[in-house]
Amino acid sequence: MTVSSSSSSKKQGVGLPALDVSLAFPQATAASVFPPTAWDYYLSDDLLTPEEQALRKRIRDVMETEIAPVMTEYWEKAEFPYHLIPKLATLKVAGSSIKGYGCPGLSITASAIATAEIARVDASCSTFILVHSSLAMLTIGLLGSEEQKEKYLPSMADLRLIGCWGLTEPDNGSDASALKTTATKVAGGWLINGQKRWIGNSTFADVLVIFAKNTTTKQVNAFILKKGSPGLSATKIENKIGLRMVQNGDIIMKDVFVPDEDRLPGVNSFQDTNKVLAASRVMVAWQPIGICMGVYDMCLRYLKERKQFGAPLAALQLNQEKLVRMLGNVQAMFLVGWRLCKLYESEKMTIGQAGMGKAWISLRARETVALGRELLGGNGILADFLVAKAFCDIEPIYTYEGTYDINCLVTGREVTGIASIKPVIKHSRM
Repeated sequence: MTVSSSSSSKKQGVGLPALDVSLAFPQATAASVFPPTAWDYYLSDDLLTPEEQALRKRIRDVMETEIAPVMTEYWEKAEFPYHLIPKLATLKVAGSSIKGYGCPGLSITASAIATAEIARVDASCSTFILVHSSLAMLTIGLLGSEEQKEKYLPSMADLRLIGCWGLTEPDNGSDASALKTTATKVAGGWLINGQKRWIGNSTFADVLVIFAKNTTTKQVNAFILKKGSPGLSATKIENKIGLRMVQNGDIIMKDVFVPDEDRLPGVNSFQDTNKVLAASRVMVAWQPIGICMGVYDMCLRYLKERKQFGAPLAALQLNQEKLVRMLGNVQAMFLVGWRLCKLYESEKMTIGQAGMGKAWISLRARETVALGRELLGGNGILADFLVAKAFCDIEPIYTYEGTYDINCLVTGREVTGIASIKPVIKHSRM
């Protein structure tokens, strides 16, 4: 009697669920048990106030105990762990720099430290918070009416209402001021028509801050749209290789009515968005810092645990050089980010300084996670050991809130006085 290939495979164990990583690879600890903090070689804690140090510890504890055990599972599924939103709410960092309205009223430095500590464990969770807090909430906080602030911010600060921020469109990414979404004045409000793309949190957001071009003035205005409004739909963008837990979506608006009281009075041109982007770009610069903190911590533990040729990988000279290069990058990234915060707090920061900070830090982060990927060898492609996930997560961060190139050109315009972002195309005569 011959045994079928399918029954033979089952007898040999083919097709069984994968082993738990602790059984399959017992030499090293997976990221579900997060590594001890080791990245702070230059004692950056000394630059922080006692309150900022306490905030850092509190966030670190929650992220390591609540988020680390499930992040790989949800990243792999490209799903968001909605059940952990109440845990994230306990961090008390939503609307971090906004004073009043139930918001924490933290300094920019404290907000940045919070962003880094969240990103150290999981970049997707930090993006969820940043979109909600440093974009949606901050836009309402800086550019909304008093009534709008009182109506929306307290519930958003508690994560009872979730926000998203819609500027980018399918045809306009870096050229954001050329947006095609329109707002047409009608009796009692506005009709919004158009499409937005890559909008984080959009598939489940309760409050959508949408930018549109006023059909009368041809200037950019902003509006608060509500989930479930007639003519409004948001669908998830699939097949991302990075920030897989973040629910980025395509938003379509067909004659969505927005009452007059939900138009943000402080947005009357595209330049008004810079008031939000300047602050949010500082926060986004701290995401790569946090990611690299986690990658360094993971690599250091891994190299000490993993043995080859009769010795820990940490004993090999090439590995030590790569590890030290990573460590140096993290120290430099932290110091640049910290200085950027101080410039902002003293009202000296320029948009060019913010752009260079985000561009340079994300560039160094790319190098750092790539080194980490090398150090982990084959396990460097497994999300179980954090580095593969970070390697992928850094890519969208390198691009959003201004690509590396665009941010460099913003800084270049500032230092040279010459604008070079828009190409000058000469049309030949027939």
